[in-house]
Amino acid sequence: MFARSLRETELFDHADTLGITVGEAFNEAFALLRQTGLRNEYVYRSALTHNLLLGKHSLRTACMLNEFRIGSCKADLIILNGTGTVYEIKSERDSLSRLHNQITNYRKAFGKIYVIAGSEHIDDVLKTTESTIGVLSLTRWNRISTIREAEEVLDFLCPVTIFESLRINEAKIIASELGIKIPDLPNTQMHGFLKEEFSGLPPVSVYNLMLKTLKKSRSLLSLRELILNLPKSLQPAALSVQLRSKDHERLINTMQLPLNEALLWE
Repeated sequence: MFARSLRETELFDHADTLGITVGEAFNEAFALLRQTGLRNEYVYRSALTHNLLLGKHSLRTACMLNEFRIGSCKADLIILNGTGTVYEIKSERDSLSRLHNQITNYRKAFGKIYVIAGSEHIDDVLKTTESTIGVLSLTRWNRISTIREAEEVLDFLCPVTIFESLRINEAKIIASELGIKIPDLPNTQMHGFLKEEFSGLPPVSVYNLMLKTLKKSRSLLSLRELILNLPKSLQPAALSVQLRSKDHERLINTMQLPLNEALLWE
């Protein structure tokens, strides 16, 4: 499938395939996607991953969540370190029609929210969001520029919304930390029990314990060696797609193969 897809793109002619690896081919293809006007959500996700998670922070000190459900929405990307920061992506191909509802939902579970957008969206984002919502711009050079800093706001936190975003085992840990005795119930009943208990818990305490719990349960540290050995263009994908540990070495070796050899695959 890889060979057929690559041939269909016509990105490389025969001469181009000589002397480059599969990994280098991915980097060259990604360079085309990064051109202004062509940038999709993955380009924005890549910029956030490299500038923030792997740049400002590290896999040892921070955790990243992709497509994390909050209420009726899914947050594009969340970085957890000392606090929880949501990053909502609005690429050149996106509309802003859902932004208000998305922010309303995100506030129920996280303290800081940024909208990262292309230059054509920036003015509208500034006009339609409150001053506590941060705004980032992905420049034509694919650097992240801060237009407005986000402020941490914890007034809208909703323990039930947080609960609905968690796995049952994560919710049990938080409830136990806050003094709730967990009964031996089947999962069908456990969900209802925990939801009821969360509804009476202090929001900020639930929030802080959520950050602590998710940093452990969703840690990406086990992917560190894989990330270090992948082409830069594929690192964001490797952090968001579940891959069995036994397949890590196979993927790394594939990226090092000559491209003209890979094009013979069927």
